Amino acid sequence: MTSTFPNISISTERLVLRPLDEDDVPALAEMMNDEQVGAWTSVPQPYSEDAARRWITEYAPAERLAGRGLDLAVTEFLTQRLVGLVRLTKTNWHIRSTELSYIIAPWARGEGYASEAALATAQWLLGDQKFERIELRTAADNAAAQQVAQKIGCISEGVLRSACIVHVRTEDGTWADVRSDYIVWSLLPEDLEGAGEELAGSDGFTSWN
Repeated sequence: MTSTFPNISISTERLVLRPLDEDDVPALAEMMNDEQVGAWTSVPQPYSEDAARRWITEYAPAERLAGRGLDLAVTEFLTQRLVGLVRLTKTNWHIRSTELSYIIAPWARGEGYASEAALATAQWLLGDQKFERIELRTAADNAAAQQVAQKIGCISEGVLRSACIVHVRTEDGTWADVRSDYIVWSLLPEDLEGAGEELAGSDGFTSWN
């Protein structure tokens, strides 16, 4: 039987990570139309509210129920504003491994939210869910994503040459595909020791179904 992630909410000092809901449609669409999201992800550009609604109501629930992954909205605890997204994909329940990625909205960058959300998710996965490996892949020139991986204690394992596509703006304003390398990072349970001192302690989050 395929295992699945629970419908989980994770709370940190400043953030609540929770399932996406239809109220997130406008903010999710606005976030996905950001230049940095267009450059470093495979999210289609432009990104419509209809696409956001399909993601929230169809794609994300199907991925969770099939055991392939989990999408969590990252929201501010005080304002409940959507500030980002944490995604778990390519989950292998036999070896207890999954790939983690994150997007932070342009209106919330520079606050350390990516590191806080990623660390809380990792603590939940490696603690409550008894996972043994979390993998992150960052494009070679995406320095911000690499800084997050380092802050939460990830270990760089090497480079996958010419393994991903990033996007650049052309002179006529359209997007062009450019090949790039992936840097592969991993996080194991023992890697979390000390990683939270900069961000949060090992008990710095709570979770509920």
